[in-house]
Amino acid sequence: MNTHALSSDFAERPALRPLAARLDHVFFSIIEIVAALLLVGEIVILFAGIAARYVFHAPLIWSDELAQLMFIWLAMLGAVIALRRGEHMRMSTFVNKASPRMRALLETFAMLAAIVFLAGVLVPAYEYTSEEYMMMMPGLDLPSSWRAAALPVGMLLMLIAGLLRLAVVAEWRFILAATAFIGLVAGGLYLAQPLLGSLGNLNLIIFFVLMIAACVFAGVPIAFSFGIATLSYLTLTTTTPVSVLVGRMGEGLSHLILLAVPMFVFLGLLIEVTGMARRLIGCLAAMLGHVKGGLSYVLVGAMYLVSGISGSKVADMAAIAPALFPEMRKRGSKPGELVALLSATGAQTETIPPSLVLITVGSVTGVSITALFAGGMMPAVVVGLFLCAVVWYRHRHENLRHVSKCTKLQIAKHLLAASPAIALPFVIRFAVVEGIATATEVSTIGIVYSMIVGLLIYREFDWSRLKPMLLDTASLSGAILLIIGAATGMAWALTQSGFSTSLAEAAVALPGGKWMFLAASILGFIVLGSVLEGIPAIVLFGPLLFPIAQQVGVHEVHYAMVVILAMGIGLFAPPFGVGYYSACAVSRIDPQEGMRPLVGYVIALFIGVVVIAAVPWFSTAFL
Repeated sequence: MNTHALSSDFAERPALRPLAARLDHVFFSIIEIVAALLLVGEIVILFAGIAARYVFHAPLIWSDELAQLMFIWLAMLGAVIALRRGEHMRMSTFVNKASPRMRALLETFAMLAAIVFLAGVLVPAYEYTSEEYMMMMPGLDLPSSWRAAALPVGMLLMLIAGLLRLAVVAEWRFILAATAFIGLVAGGLYLAQPLLGSLGNLNLIIFFVLMIAACVFAGVPIAFSFGIATLSYLTLTTTTPVSVLVGRMGEGLSHLILLAVPMFVFLGLLIEVTGMARRLIGCLAAMLGHVKGGLSYVLVGAMYLVSGISGSKVADMAAIAPALFPEMRKRGSKPGELVALLSATGAQTETIPPSLVLITVGSVTGVSITALFAGGMMPAVVVGLFLCAVVWYRHRHENLRHVSKCTKLQIAKHLLAASPAIALPFVIRFAVVEGIATATEVSTIGIVYSMIVGLLIYREFDWSRLKPMLLDTASLSGAILLIIGAATGMAWALTQSGFSTSLAEAAVALPGGKWMFLAASILGFIVLGSVLEGIPAIVLFGPLLFPIAQQVGVHEVHYAMVVILAMGIGLFAPPFGVGYYSACAVSRIDPQEGMRPLVGYVIALFIGVVVIAAVPWFSTAFL
């Protein structure tokens, strides 16, 4: 935002801004407390379910339903917090490059676009909730409307949040300009409704390509971009009630497997607070710090190990960069090289369980989460070896005369200190494989284990950081889950239009069979990962493409690894990849510095994906 413009506008509205700011503070203090309590409740309920079933052999028949009920409320309140914080996923490349005045206008437009969508679905959301009153949740013996009510309440709270943020930070002239533009577009589409009705599937290009592209490039959060396009398509070209769209969004948010998203996000934050990540990195540095490019290898290995614990790439990078980068700078590494490798390892480790992307793939495509967890380890190793080859080439002349080699005793001490952290991925995997906990529940075992390690072994747990961690988890999870809900509704609309059938026919008709299909998928998901970010691309196209992959003879786990890694390249490669800018933000390095060094790593990532696609064994060997 333009701070000078905001200051002058504050003088013009001395009464409104302070009042809105006070309301904003009180309003969100309450929402944040409720969201934090819901997250703690989820952890307690899921762990209690494991203990009751595995230890006391007395399953809690109501625990899953209660967890699902609390989860959808947590998702919607988390989305409210994310909107207020400005943390919904979006592509901000062009917004950030605009002039201060244009940036302020685009930010205002983005918020108004979200408000218009929320206002448009608020009444249909209420209607959907009323319809759900007739259904019952058998375990809790409560109407399903208790769960469905999270949608209209969450949308109303987001609507209030958006209006309060406009009142606090936006200028009147920008609000009026953005409102006029949205009104003109909406009026033009309404008047063109007879013409749109005669265009058939050309409407898919108008709404799901052009409209989404315009919203995304203007900085409108991706979830709302999907929602606006779907709402406009259904309203202007079909007779389908909008309440059906809300129902599909509710279905997308209601998959119990998605409860793993906030659990693993919280676990990722927890391993950083308890000191587990730092000790992992210290152990690796002791073993490899004396080798040419040794700390770069440590970075690759640390991202591999930490990814196996947290599931959140932002949490991984935030845990590793502060611990490694100061020493790497002392050894002569340039900032651009550091952020380039950090970004590349982010793409490399997308398949390592319990990656949120793996969980999302399983939830939207029906592929076994356990199989995805088993299949994801080896592809990341293969791609990591290609990254290590680039590291070796770039550091082959490094001067390490001033670096002393750790003794065996020092390495042993580091290994002993890191052993509780090293054990965590194996504890998680053991619990899933042995049937102690589901993929949804196993995160709570990791959370309890990390709390015990932090309190009793490392004794570093800072209780003052608990509430911020809970709120960060709710915000990130809400942003992810709202995208999943909106993309589920959008995918349903595309399916009803016949697009999925046409896509399947086109894919099957490709010359070259499954190999051409894999090649097209790699290129397509690189682009999709760049423009739509990772999870939205999977949610939108996964249900459409995975059945086609099976039809042409590609194993579903093999296909999952290929598209996840390809999507990771787009997600972490500039100029559009938001993951790259997240790496720069965590590292506090100018994005421009890392673009040239990143080229070599991107080439290595691409070669690695091609190898994974060509050799299915890497993905299916441990199934």
